[in-house]
Amino acid sequence: MENSRNQKPIEELYHIAESIYGQLESGDIPGMSIPLRTKSNINFMPRKGVWKYGKAKGSRTAKKLRGAYMLLRTMYMLDFIREMIEQSKSSTLREMYYISEGWGLAKFGSQNESNLLAEDMEIITGCMREDFKLRPEEDGARVMGNVTIEETNRKGEKKKINCRDDVGDSGYGIPYNVEKDKIRFIDSDVDFAIAIETGGMFDRLVENGFDEDSRCFLVHLKGQPARSTRRFMKRLNEEMGVPLIVFTDCDPWSFRIFASVAYGAIKTAHISEYLATPTAVYLGITATDILNYDLPTDKLSGQDVKALESELTDPRFKDRFWKDEIELMLKIKKKAEQQALAKYGLDFATDTYLPEKLSQLGLLK
Repeated sequence: MENSRNQKPIEELYHIAESIYGQLESGDIPGMSIPLRTKSNINFMPRKGVWKYGKAKGSRTAKKLRGAYMLLRTMYMLDFIREMIEQSKSSTLREMYYISEGWGLAKFGSQNESNLLAEDMEIITGCMREDFKLRPEEDGARVMGNVTIEETNRKGEKKKINCRDDVGDSGYGIPYNVEKDKIRFIDSDVDFAIAIETGGMFDRLVENGFDEDSRCFLVHLKGQPARSTRRFMKRLNEEMGVPLIVFTDCDPWSFRIFASVAYGAIKTAHISEYLATPTAVYLGITATDILNYDLPTDKLSGQDVKALESELTDPRFKDRFWKDEIELMLKIKKKAEQQALAKYGLDFATDTYLPEKLSQLGLLK
């Protein structure tokens, strides 16, 4: 299984190298064609229920010095990734940035350059960053609930872990690799999963025993969720049939967190079908909640207003629900955090707000 998974990225890397060398041998200026990563170039794929890059493409060529440097970096990166795969090693994106210091003229000028090139390699090859043994600096989410998994540790040993009974109060930490060769879902005894934006609200639900009382699985998104978190939630949803609910702050940036979970992020639209959970449902906080529950609020900043206006034209927010909520937010000029529910006490979120909202979704009786 591991060998076959390693073979495809190596073959794809060789194809890129062969293409560039072939252009050089033919006397052509070498280059690569890559889809434009813009909001205007994402299209909805009804069959998969996610947003993907469209047909608009840009070129990276050696016509200019900057493009030549990028192609040189590409060749160095291809060789670096091949070496890691063959030696069963991995590297953080940050480590790769520093390793490039030994690449002479090909060294990266910034961390952002190395990150973007890694994403380019994904788009061109159809492989994921994890297949290239590249991992992020940040950890995955913390989770809590009655779901049992089998994890393969670094020694190759398989260990069963119940994400409620076999972990401490902080829950189970999702690793950067959550593919089947690393994690396998064994059993699930929950009715739904709630993806929670903030650590404070996640800890509140854990402390109040909401996962046991409501038979649910809790996921701490840690703000904009890591790729491994989104992949883990998607697999739980598809393989174990666990509905996914998203619970965030009420601001434009939190709405984008939901969009990345449900439909995919613009930055990773090339792998939306691997990361996004199209059946995910947004629970709140909403502008309507601000009014109905009389929540403490902050005023929208100028940047907030621009972001909300942009979301009105974002294809991921085309549903009537989102248009109504965003327009209402712009009208009342207010935003609110999850913790605003504490106005009514530490138990209000678990005893009143969530049961009422989940009942409206048909998940609690």
